[in-house]
Amino acid sequence: QFTLVESGGELVQPGGSLRLSCTTPKYTLAYYTIGWFRQSERKAISCISPNADSTYYADSVKGRFTISRDNANNTVFLEMNDVKPEDTAVYLCAASDYYSDCVTDRTAMEYWGKGTRVTVSS
Repeated sequence: QFTLVESGGELVQPGGSLRLSCTTPKYTLAYYTIGWFRQSERKAISCISPNADSTYYADSVKGRFTISRDNANNTVFLEMNDVKPEDTAVYLCAASDYYSDCVTDRTAMEYWGKGTRVTVSS
């Protein structure tokens, strides 16, 4: 079974930074389009294509968040900087091996993790 595992969520103050990780023990993430979603939102906040030549950021996070791959460790990261209270959410990573480019609609993603909680509060 293809299960994604997220980590890195925590309580952070406004203006702070944190890094979320997404990995899986059995499959090679480099072959998949990976998206990060907030639990209550249909559209991805960020996405990276399988060969990392295409990335996407929602307007709400553009300039503050960075998505990247570490293929040696089979991990996709979401670096979150200058976080705001409105970034508070459960963050889920999702994967698809059907698309060669980024997809942003959650209905296009095939495999999901259970999420990691980010709370931005002073």
